[in-house]
Amino acid sequence: MSLSKYEVFLSVVELGSLTRAAEVLGFTQSGISHTISSLENEFGFPLLLRSRSGVKLTGGGEQVVPAMREILKWNEQLKQQVADIHGLETGTITIGTFTSVSVYWLPGMIKEFRKEYPYIEFKLMEGGYYEIEQWIESGMIDCGFISLPTRDKFEVFPLKQDRMLAVLSREHPLSNAPYMPLAQIAHEDFIIQKPGSDYDARRVLDKAGIKPNIKFTVGDDSAIIAMVENGLGISILPEMIITRQNHNVAMLELEERSFRSLGIAVHSLKYASPATRRFLKHAQEWLKQEPG
Repeated sequence: MSLSKYEVFLSVVELGSLTRAAEVLGFTQSGISHTISSLENEFGFPLLLRSRSGVKLTGGGEQVVPAMREILKWNEQLKQQVADIHGLETGTITIGTFTSVSVYWLPGMIKEFRKEYPYIEFKLMEGGYYEIEQWIESGMIDCGFISLPTRDKFEVFPLKQDRMLAVLSREHPLSNAPYMPLAQIAHEDFIIQKPGSDYDARRVLDKAGIKPNIKFTVGDDSAIIAMVENGLGISILPEMIITRQNHNVAMLELEERSFRSLGIAVHSLKYASPATRRFLKHAQEWLKQEPG
């Protein structure tokens, strides 16, 4: 069993390309190809289907990926346990995150964490809520920031309540209103996040029984705000996203106050690595001290 071969294979799977994996890992493409072929020879069946557009797992490849991830996770945990016995704090934490957390929390959070644990490394994977939940469940990441509620099988640590606000252009007739009437939203052109990132707005709309007139589905929060600025519709976004950017939009409290509940989740705290458990505790403590 060669753990280094497993690491190469999973990098190819995650990046979807032998060339990209070679660039990231610092190998030649022929070296990557040789490693995959060697692994296929050991297993006795093909793992990848290669084409001009990239690589795709075979049926056999799909079956062995979860076990490989578990083996590498346990190997990482073993290394960290051994380091703990020697009085060292080392290891790598892979975190699932989304844009607002990546921009407004993680830089300061990681900076403070590394003052105490300078040898712990971080790997960040950015996606929508749904993707992060999938990554936690599959073992691709050690922990992930999510919007609550999430899947029952996860262990979750609540972090912060973030107010949801209506976002309108400055020229909108309601831009100076004291609040956004919920019933009015159904009569407006609406801009929403892409599926998998739209949980927060959907919860507000569903609770109010509103079926929005969705004109645009957008993947980037800044793009949504820019479209609102130009009068292309209204949106509902978390306060953390809107107030920390310099945009010329009106932000209104909703008629019925709503919040998104942010947390950080692991598949199982019992089996989390020592470094991950330290980071979970640090994230909670850092946010208690963070203003706003």
